[in-house]
Amino acid sequence: MSNEFDYGTGRRKTATARTRLYAGTGQILVNDLPYEEYFPRKTLQMVVRQPLELTRNLGKFDIKVNVAGGGMSGQAQAVRHGISRALLEVDAELRGALKKAGFLTRDARKRERKKYGQRGARARFQYSKR
Repeated sequence: MSNEFDYGTGRRKTATARTRLYAGTGQILVNDLPYEEYFPRKTLQMVVRQPLELTRNLGKFDIKVNVAGGGMSGQAQAVRHGISRALLEVDAELRGALKKAGFLTRDARKRERKKYGQRGARARFQYSKR
């Protein structure tokens, strides 16, 4: 890998992915593991590949990702967001396609906090009238 790279940060829930795109052969490393090994489920592997397949850049870049926080699904979506942002650094013409697919929009949905006087975020303690 060369020292020239394009950078993108992706986030989802509490997961953060720091993504670097190098000119290369299509190798994707997530936390120093091949992405097929890091994300064993086929659906999560597909999520990671989506921006590359959409922009027809699947074999053109080597990608190194450091991802932390959250669970597997949130991490995969954070990686997708980071790859999409890094692809914009490479070629601004891809913005329309990535935007239309929704890969550039930060999914702001998060877990709602537990409230005091309640059992959970919305669930209340059981109430007995008599």
